[in-house]
Amino acid sequence: MALPKVKEIVSSNPVVVFSKSYCPYSKAAKKLLTEIGATFKVVELDIESDGSELQAALAEWTGQKSVPNVFISGNRIGGCDATTAMFKEGKLVPLLTEAGAVAQAST
Repeated sequence: MALPKVKEIVSSNPVVVFSKSYCPYSKAAKKLLTEIGATFKVVELDIESDGSELQAALAEWTGQKSVPNVFISGNRIGGCDATTAMFKEGKLVPLLTEAGAVAQAST
């Protein structure tokens, strides 16, 4: 049941961060998205009653066992390092804008 739930969460939200509340990498990824002004759903796997099952389903689906596990427009971006690298390369904000997670800057 966990895998369909994970896929439903990802498909019904433009941006999802599967996280653990105490994880410094999760905190850094959420902080970056917040600073950009993105709207995103956070699933704290250490707080959810079925968090360990969800994390196992994510590992099965994506091959990534660690958190954070970031998805934009249904596509897995990766963890904190990948998300930060995309930001530094100037690729993250356009992706978030396309997903409707950040308001387009007025010109």
